[in-house]
Amino acid sequence: MEETSMTTFKDAIINRRSIRKVTKNPAITEERIREILKTSLHAPTSFNMQSGRVVVLLDGEHEKFWDIVKETLRARVPAENFDATVQRLAGFRDGVGTILFFENQATIQSMQENAPSYKEQFPFWSHQGSAMLQYAVWTALEADGIGASLQHYNPIVDDEVKRTWDIPQEWTLIAQMPFGEPNEQPGERSFLPFEEVVTFHK
Repeated sequence: MEETSMTTFKDAIINRRSIRKVTKNPAITEERIREILKTSLHAPTSFNMQSGRVVVLLDGEHEKFWDIVKETLRARVPAENFDATVQRLAGFRDGVGTILFFENQATIQSMQENAPSYKEQFPFWSHQGSAMLQYAVWTALEADGIGASLQHYNPIVDDEVKRTWDIPQEWTLIAQMPFGEPNEQPGERSFLPFEEVVTFHK
């Protein structure tokens, strides 16, 4: 790998942050997102089972999703806290789009049947694969100057999402990633000492 490419990759890893306030930008096109996803689908999965599924909501469909989240939370969040909830959701809704990450349970079941010795492990491996796909997409968005965050309003919105966008019943919603033009500066992060996390033996 060329030094410049490696530096860019390292920078994307370091600079990737949760950007919870995003706005619209016509320069963030469907084609740009499509190319990012094509690249990200190279993320590995155990047994190459490729159980991840992705739905991209743009424009009005993206806004519809966050309206669903808001109305779902209205019945669950105390009235005195709901305004703060609406403001938080507006930071997502004001963006360009939302990526929905699913895992196809039919694929997992098929893998369990084909490799019964690992039956208990496939659900764990499925989530690991989903996490790697999410991270690949998130890091690629960062490298392209697009802000994003990872949200988890499942399972309370699952049924409405499936009805609204005709999602197969065997797909399980794992996470949601709203994206757009960054509209906030994230705070500083702290990390555990390297030596506390990583050990070498030789």
